[in-house]
Amino acid sequence: MTGGLDAGRDPRLAQLLSAPLRPALVVVDVQRDFGEPARIAPYGLDDRASVAVDAAVTRIGSLVDEARAAGVPVVWVELGSDPASPWRSSTWLRGGDPDGPMPDDEPCRIGTEGAEWYRTAPEPGETRVVKRGYSGFLGTDLEARLTAAGIGWVTVVGLTTECCVLATAQDAMQLGWPVVVPQDATAAYDTDVHDAALTLIDLNVGVVTDADETVALWRAAADAAASDAAASASASAASASASASPVGAR
Repeated sequence: MTGGLDAGRDPRLAQLLSAPLRPALVVVDVQRDFGEPARIAPYGLDDRASVAVDAAVTRIGSLVDEARAAGVPVVWVELGSDPASPWRSSTWLRGGDPDGPMPDDEPCRIGTEGAEWYRTAPEPGETRVVKRGYSGFLGTDLEARLTAAGIGWVTVVGLTTECCVLATAQDAMQLGWPVVVPQDATAAYDTDVHDAALTLIDLNVGVVTDADETVALWRAAADAAASDAAASASASAASASASASPVGAR
């Protein structure tokens, strides 16, 4: 759906608002090697897929702005391929020598232009996590960072849907965080693959929404947290006033 939040359409969304759970936006691999048209052309995208990737990157940038405006922490997960430590199984999967040097076409080599953020980027102070594989949780401190920040549920966006977005969202779910994935803020290099990945996510990982509904959910969560804080402050003030009243006065 678009245009706002209808928590009634999915009881799982309503449950996120039943307590003041703090959301976070996790942005996965929105880097030049995964989003810039000239760099992804070798993957053979058709026109539909090219348009979808471009639209998803635009939507992700908008969601980042909306998250900041709503006070939702933005967490940046990026691939950093290290030539000193080649990913053997990835090289093998692509038909290379698993015991050889890192292939020249390895995406997002540390320090290269391809590893740079694409059309959106972290602001100073926002959390950044560098990963070596698909999931933002594998071999990183992402779990500890989200826990320390008091995050209660996550929205996962980025590139690509069937690979690093799915892997990160699935690990978040397995580690205990409810997951929301806006279908228009992620994309794959084949639209059928994108749709299939969303089906898997909706079946086993989290709730598939869209960007508008996600923003509405963030705002509702902020309102719920503010209401809870106001109620707590009022209760504390009433308790303090009662404690200050004289007892047994005539």
